[in-house]
This record gives sequence, structure tokens and C-alpha cells, in this order.
Amino acid sequence: MLSSPAETKFIIQKYGFTFQKKYGQNFLIDKSILDKIIDSAGITKDDCVLEIGPGIGTMTQRLCEAAGKVVAVEIDDKLIPILADTLQMYDNVEVIHNDILKVDIKSLSEKENGGRPLKVVANLPYYITTPVIMGLLESNVPMESITIMVQKEVADRMRTGPGSKEYGALSLAVQYYSNPSIVTVVPPSCFMPPPKVESTIIRLEIFKDKPVKVKDESLMFRLIRASFNQRRKTLVNGLSNGMGWNLSKEDVAATLVEAGFSETVRGETLSLEDFGKLSDLFCEKI
Repeated sequence: MLSSPAETKFIIQKYGFTFQKKYGQNFLIDKSILDKIIDSAGITKDDCVLEIGPGIGTMTQRLCEAAGKVVAVEIDDKLIPILADTLQMYDNVEVIHNDILKVDIKSLSEKENGGRPLKVVANLPYYITTPVIMGLLESNVPMESITIMVQKEVADRMRTGPGSKEYGALSLAVQYYSNPSIVTVVPPSCFMPPPKVESTIIRLEIFKDKPVKVKDESLMFRLIRASFNQRRKTLVNGLSNGMGWNLSKEDVAATLVEAGFSETVRGETLSLEDFGKLSDLFCEKI
């Protein structure tokens, strides 16, 4: 099993593998952290797991032992022969050589799991964390949970509420689609090579019913993005400049007042419910 520095070094040297900065590669070398990921994801033999970025197969091996089926998506072509070696003893895994941002996850779910809810597990490179998470959440693919290793700052942003400097569009999107909970903080020493920042394992339990009902989901997220694109501006200015609609600044201000907010309110003070209320009011006016 690939869960120690010695085993990881052996595989890396055997294949002459070199870490590529562009892929943000940091391989887990701590068995206790692997155990926490598997346990918190609640993997059983009834599950089909989508793993993003399997690396040399360290976590993939553990997933294969716990799950019914594992589909691992890896972008680095130099890791494909290594995965063929480290996963050769498992007959319940399929490795897909592709960029996860280009994979049709809905079709993959239908093919591999008959459209039943997937469980997603990933040690995400920091540079693509937000696009991957947003892509998964917005895909409408049936998912039960997403258990991921991310930079600690990103995990904090996912869980924070109004008024915090970390609060933003990612916070609102994650909390609209899921209930985020921190599993554990992971120090740099648990990786090879060690990253320069602390990491966090966070589990997103996907809601069956969203906490806020809105008339137009895409409009609400356009409002949210426009509200945080220029954080220092008031919501009136942010929405007047960032929405590309035919409503005047006076129309926007009047709608905010109608919703019970001040004309000088800023987006960072509004909750998900507040944005839902605003979205429904603007929906009637555009």
C-alpha cells in the first residue's frame, strides 16, 4: 500500500517521475489522513466513487478496497503508466486520462453508476479548486457528497457567513448546494513534496432540497457574482455596473429598499436567504 514516504519514493524513482508545478502535485504520505478521508466520506461497497487527481494511486488503492467501483480522472500523462502498475491488483477501478474540467460527469455517472448518486473524493490542486467544486455543484449530477482536500483558506471560505472578509460567491454557492463540515486540518508534512500552506479536509453533504427556493437560480448567482466582483462598492453600484441589464441605478436602489435593505448595503453583509429574496424581486422587474 502506498501510504508511507518510503513507498512513495520507491514508485517515483522506479518511473523517474518529476513533480510538475503546473499541476500542483503534492502526494499524501500519511496513513492516518487517508483513513480520515475514507471514513468521513462514508464509502461502502454500494458506492461508485469519482476520484479527481489520483496521482500515483495512494488514495485510489484505499478507495478500491472500500468502494464497489472507482473512477479516477488524472490529467498528467506521466502518471497513467504508474497508475496501471499501482492499481493492477484491483478490478473495480477505471482510470480516465483527461482534465476533469473537460469531462462530461453527467454522462460518466450514467455509464458507471446508472445515474445513481456518486460520492466524490479528491486531493485537489489548489489552482483549480474553485472551478472544480463549482463545476461539480452546478453540473446537476446526482451526488451524495464531496470529500476533498483543499487549501485551509479555501475551506474557511466555504463555511463562513456574512460579514467575514472570507465570505463571498464561493461561500454562498457551497452553502446553497451543500452542508459543509470540516473533517481535519492537515499539516504540510503529510505530503510529498510539502506544500507551503496548511490543507483541510472538508466534506460537502449535498442537499436533497435546497435551503432557499428561487424563481431563477442563474439570476441569483449573477447577482451574487456582481455583488462580490467589486467588494468595496455598495450593492447599488455593483449591480448597476455588473449585471448588464436595462435597470437604472435608481431602479436597483428602489428594489433594495423594497426588499428591506439600505441603499448603501454591501453584498458581503447579505445572507443566502437575502440574495434569494432580492433575486425574486429583480426577476419580476427585468
